[in-house]
Amino acid sequence: MRNSYPAGGFGGNNIDGMWQAVEELRSRFEKRAGTRAGRGEVRSAVLALLAERPMHGYQIIHEIEERSGGSWKPSAGSVYPTLQLLADEGFISAEESNGRKIYSLTEAGREEVAGAGAGAPWAASGQGNGAGFAALPKAGVELAQAAAQVGRTGSPEQVQEAVKVLNDARRRLYSILAQD
Repeated sequence: MRNSYPAGGFGGNNIDGMWQAVEELRSRFEKRAGTRAGRGEVRSAVLALLAERPMHGYQIIHEIEERSGGSWKPSAGSVYPTLQLLADEGFISAEESNGRKIYSLTEAGREEVAGAGAGAPWAASGQGNGAGFAALPKAGVELAQAAAQVGRTGSPEQVQEAVKVLNDARRRLYSILAQD
């Protein structure tokens, strides 16, 4: 976001520039906070859910969304091909019930789940309890909105104090990454 903010700062005549910077920050976070999962996460999520009980495809999609706190809702276009692949690999089987395919783990599937030992993707990231990746973009946008409010209504002294607070927050965030 280098060179994203107006050269004159956020005071007085640069309100439009400040809002543009806030909107840019929001859009960058929102793009990262989408509903896409990493490679292999749909597979591990499906296996984890089917280890609990048999389900049909829509139930799997709904459970993933619910357990991730709404931050991840895989599409049918990613879940159903994954189900087919797992069936082809012999890890799951499908049984017709009331016009729907109900998927369940085979013995090989149970061994696969036990051998993976990684658990469900939403558990590893802390999603679903407010501490996951989705919480970071929300906090960032809220911080940007607070900064915009100070820039819009604060005195020049308050704006300078807010700049110091934001600079300190930026340094502290980088220090988190620097920790072992």
